[in-house]
Amino acid sequence: MSARTKARKRALDILYVADLREIPIPQALATEAERAANEPAREASWLYAREIVDGVIDNRAEIDELIETYAQGWTLARMPIVDRAILRIGVWELLYNPQVPTGVAISEAVEAATSLSTDDSAGFVNGLLAKIAQTTARDEADASAERAGE
Repeated sequence: MSARTKARKRALDILYVADLREIPIPQALATEAERAANEPAREASWLYAREIVDGVIDNRAEIDELIETYAQGWTLARMPIVDRAILRIGVWELLYNPQVPTGVAISEAVEAATSLSTDDSAGFVNGLLAKIAQTTARDEADASAERAGE
């Protein structure tokens, strides 16, 4: 398992715990940071996990709005907690981390849903993230075309 895959799993754990325990994400992050300080062998995965969680915290309103917009009949509250966490990580990687190719972000999210959630979750995560990726790519292309035409 790659360091980034491990980091995604750690980020997922943090988001999941915060949601399950109904505590603020920064509080769950602080708890994990204390644990990470005592486990230097896991530092490589910790740095990217923290980047993901910080990114979700900083952009949560937009991330959640996109998820609800494209979830077609599903509210965030109706989704399994693990699916919410997986989708938040996937959307953050799609929109805010240009180092992660779209296909990798979606594939990693689908793999997490396959191994950690319901039988229907992988297809749901795949379809939702693909739609968000397609729509945001189209929006970026439209904006670039408008700038080029000015």
